[in-house]
Amino acid sequence: MVTRKAYISYCNATKKRVPMGVGHSSVSLSLDPISIAAFTAKPKPKTSCFFNTHCKKSVFPTKKNSLFVGFSLKFESLKCGKVAGEMDTEKGIDVANKSILDFHGIDERLIRKMEFDALVWSSLHGLVVGDRNFQRSGQVPGVGMVHAPIALLPMSFPKSHWKQACELAPIFNELIDRVSLDGKFLQDSLSRTKKVDAFTSRLLDIHSKMLEMNKKEEIRLALHRADYMLDEKTKLLLQIELNTISSSFPGLGCLVTELHRTLLNEYGEDLGLDSKRIPSNTAVGQFSEALAKAWTEYNNPRAVALVVVQTEERNIKMLHNTHNVRTVRKTLAEIDREGQLLPDGTLLVDGQAIAVIYFRAGYAPTDYPSESEWRARLLMEQSSAIKCPSISYHLAGSKKIQQELAKPNMLERFLENKEDIVKLRKCFAGLWSLDDLDIIRKAIDKPELFVMKPQREGGGNNIYGNDVKETLLQLQKEGSEEDAAYILMQRIFPTVSPTILMRDGICHKEHAISELGIYSAYLRNNEKVIMNDQCGYLMRTKIASSNEVWEINQGSSTLQTT
Repeated sequence: MVTRKAYISYCNATKKRVPMGVGHSSVSLSLDPISIAAFTAKPKPKTSCFFNTHCKKSVFPTKKNSLFVGFSLKFESLKCGKVAGEMDTEKGIDVANKSILDFHGIDERLIRKMEFDALVWSSLHGLVVGDRNFQRSGQVPGVGMVHAPIALLPMSFPKSHWKQACELAPIFNELIDRVSLDGKFLQDSLSRTKKVDAFTSRLLDIHSKMLEMNKKEEIRLALHRADYMLDEKTKLLLQIELNTISSSFPGLGCLVTELHRTLLNEYGEDLGLDSKRIPSNTAVGQFSEALAKAWTEYNNPRAVALVVVQTEERNIKMLHNTHNVRTVRKTLAEIDREGQLLPDGTLLVDGQAIAVIYFRAGYAPTDYPSESEWRARLLMEQSSAIKCPSISYHLAGSKKIQQELAKPNMLERFLENKEDIVKLRKCFAGLWSLDDLDIIRKAIDKPELFVMKPQREGGGNNIYGNDVKETLLQLQKEGSEEDAAYILMQRIFPTVSPTILMRDGICHKEHAISELGIYSAYLRNNEKVIMNDQCGYLMRTKIASSNEVWEINQGSSTLQTT
């Protein structure tokens, strides 16, 4: 247990300001004696590094213009001209045959100091999540919280590919908007899937009812996250998926960015890293702005924003403090009980008019355990409230639609700008339906090069490795149409890098891969595009040997461009 007294001693020794609130909360941190000894030691001269060297050079050789993303960092270049793979003999630091960013070479005492600071910062700034091991977590706000699993330092990412991902965001926004308006394309593309996937079938039924009603979404709001990996062999930035519903973790990403920036401000000289090279992350602010602007477009100052949540929701979104928009949180079952549709299309929930609906839940079959939840979804779709996403946007983000859009000449159906089309195609990975017999044979022969994806969101659903082969053979043997529930995707192999992951207050040295998520917002009122912006980022890092899951249990990090 690190007591307030020990922490104040540490702050005094390092000339840090003691944060307000430390004495008013009980923060239990597990640290070994050598860590505390390091914290209470006298501050080292500014000219020394933690590696017992008096060099002013960066510990890690990196490329010029590199920047950290993952949750934000950047390295400064070495001026000695060394390249990765050579031997760095600075006081015995061996980086031969290691990654350019060899975090595993950092002195253990420095890691313990950064670990301590990261835990305190997370506690004071809300970089925490509900602890599923705590019975009341998710039921009572603020009870049963634990720091979010994170990467202690950010991951390296090429600046050119970072810019590419950012530039793609508004193009994808426009593409999805146009796809959402083509009801026939959505219904036809998902017709085979509907026969074998009950969840997709129910979504299509609601969509079909909206088409029959000639229901128009004049005001359309989208909060997206496009996920990418950088393929090591081809050096191409390839898109994994585009999330159109519940694009999670913008708050987490922004906080980790600030945490990494804080750590580099304190320890950047020891590490040879520059906090100014961390890209800014404005995801939370811009998402809130988009929701607030949508509320304004609805033009009813007495209406509120509705966040559709799961039963034990561990995410909290606030609009009132920054935009003076009142927010209510309801489960689908509560909306079914309390919801009412007025003749003019106004949706009332518990007597309150709803201007904007944000779906934090509703993307998975488990969110619909009974007919009550489906009635609520239909009720909301029938209303004039602005849905984020509408049922058509939800369907436009499905895996099958992603695969259909990758077909030759398909983008030309929705976009006119040839340069934009080229940019989108450049980031498409290989995508195939399971009625392509040639690709099926290849996948059975070399399953390690493919991923099978069902029409699901939320992670943990994909099929990898030999399981791809076994599943394909089983589907062939059965001879049914169950293959329509899946698509095949080229497996992307990103660079494996050493990193330090922190979970449950303890740092672990791991070899990891990262996935870059780019947030974007799109708001349109009829022909007027009010907002079409890239809105920040999320870098998720996981152990290289893990196929799934990318959720925060694997660790969040920042990005560093190179």
